[in-house]
Order: sequence, then structure tokens, then C-alpha cells
Amino acid sequence: MIAGRPAHVSGALWRLDRIGFGYGGQPVLADFSYQFEQGCCYGVLGPNGSGKTTLLDLLCGLLVPESGAILFNGRPLADWRPRALARQVALVPQEFAIDFDFSVRMVVEMGRYPHLGRFEDLDERDHALVRRVMAELAIDGLADRPVNRLSGGEKQRVAVARALVQEPAVLLLDEATSNLDIFHTLSILGAVGGRVRARGLTVIAALHDLNQATFFCDRLLFLKQGRLVCHGPIDEVLRPDVIGEVYGVQAKVVYSDFSQCYQVSFRVPEGGC
Repeated sequence: MIAGRPAHVSGALWRLDRIGFGYGGQPVLADFSYQFEQGCCYGVLGPNGSGKTTLLDLLCGLLVPESGAILFNGRPLADWRPRALARQVALVPQEFAIDFDFSVRMVVEMGRYPHLGRFEDLDERDHALVRRVMAELAIDGLADRPVNRLSGGEKQRVAVARALVQEPAVLLLDEATSNLDIFHTLSILGAVGGRVRARGLTVIAALHDLNQATFFCDRLLFLKQGRLVCHGPIDEVLRPDVIGEVYGVQAKVVYSDFSQCYQVSFRVPEGGC
């Protein structure tokens, strides 16, 4: 957990009741129930194909469950108008692709659109927010560059900036730091974590890196083959037996005084590879 974070604010944002979803007849999530609370940072972990991205797409309404119910702020998710939901929820996708040669500044400014009326332009507060977030993520020097000519890591920082400019109550991160170096990864996690502490932002992040999850998150959800294997605070669920069941590897978990969080090391079981 990021140092200095207060206890999260109590209050359910999402209630998922026995959600089921699949592609082409193949189930991806099955009988999934969970409650996400306000002001908490959740890490969603599991092997490839375990349902992490599908879960995030269901939470933001990009997908509709085949069975079960999803409530957001006490209302069925399907009852939310897209624009109203976009004022509350921002998604940073796994792959950020824009085919047009919009500038970086223009793309980041798109994060303000859910808050604008019809035919309304950005005002000085909007422009100031855009400048501040771009500087925070060190992309202000790229402001006039076409976004489709950036590196993968630069595009990902633009995607995070656009989501933060949206000023959502909830931020969904789908492996948002997978293309980034260590410095920019920690910068983004710090920027997001600061908003969790200061503003009660709720974050749900699909992650592959368990050590990144322990640095960043309050609670972990472990998925395997579309089912919730284990969930809870890091110090309760980050155990070698859970990691072995979910990933099929041997693990050692220790607390690091240097990073002030738990660290995991792995090895393939003898005869397992």
C-alpha cells in the first residue's frame, strides 16, 4: 500500500451479483459476486484469460453481463446514460490506439468532454487542469506532437492523463503501466495514489505484476478461469499457497523495509517446465 494512505471511505460503488459472461459460448466470468467500495485501491490479478479485462469492461458498461446484476451507486448500471457514467468512471485501456493525427493536447482535452454542455468549449479552468496533468505526467513537452506518432509508453501516459483530466470518481486501469519504464510507472502510480489519498478516488486496476500490486493497492482479487479464488487486504491474501493455486508457481512473500511493502519472488516448481 502507498505510505500515508488513510482508511478508505465506506460505501459501496458497485455491487456485482452472480455475474456471468462469455465469448462465443466460452464462459469468461462465472458466478462472480463482489462489492467495490469507495476510496479504495483494488488490484485484480490472475493469469492470462482469467477475466480481468472482461471484468473492467463490464464495470464501465462496454460489455453487458449475460446473467446476474450490476449496480453502480445503487442503480442498475444499464440505467446510466453513457455521458453521466463518463462523469463518474474513466477507463485506461490495455491498448490505446487513435488512428487520426490529433495532437497530444487535443487527446488529453477529450477527457473534459463529458463535463461540457452541447456546443460548449473548454474554459480557463479546463485548460489549466489539462496543463497541470500533462506536466504531472511529463508529457507537456509532447503537447503538439501527433499522438499516433508516439511510442507505446508515451501513448499510455497520454491515456492516463486523459483519464485524470476527466476527474472521475472511479479510475479503471487495464494493465495501464505495461509499456512503461520503472520511473514513469512509479510516477503514474504516485499521481493516481495521491488522488486516492486526497480525494477518495476509487481505483480498480488489472495487473500482471504482483510486486506492483503490493506497492499500489489496498486490496487484491485473485481470478482464475473466470472465478474469484481469493480476495481481501494484501497482508491476508498475498500468500504462497494462493499464488501457487492461481499461477502454478512456487512463491516466497517477504516484507521489504526499503520499499515499505510486501515483495514476491517466484520459481517454477521442479519438473513444472
